[in-house]
Amino acid sequence: MRHKKRGRRLSRDTSHRQAMIKNMLVSLFKHERIETTVPRAKELRPVAEKVITLGKRGDLHARRQALSILNGDKEVVHKLFTDLAERNKDRQGGYTRILKTRFRYGDCAPMSFIELVERDATSAAE
Repeated sequence: MRHKKRGRRLSRDTSHRQAMIKNMLVSLFKHERIETTVPRAKELRPVAEKVITLGKRGDLHARRQALSILNGDKEVVHKLFTDLAERNKDRQGGYTRILKTRFRYGDCAPMSFIELVERDATSAAE
């Protein structure tokens, strides 16, 4: 029985799943919108919210934690602590949204966009 077991396995072992989530986080913060399957987006959302909250905190310890979570990508961490933290300073959570889009050709998997609510105007045009 799976009582009190949180999260989805996503047909991967633990290290692969964690690496996938980290890579998706980097892509989400870099492009501010990514397309993925609905279960992956639902797994990514709480992690992204916590990392944005770290960015809003803004201290050195939070920066080091974010650097650890985001695979050491300093460019993305800088964007997180400057642009994204500034855009979301008045928002108390709910930094991302999931928009269901289509069913993937081939395996009919439900697809969705996960995007930042406060997106940049230039990236919103894409």
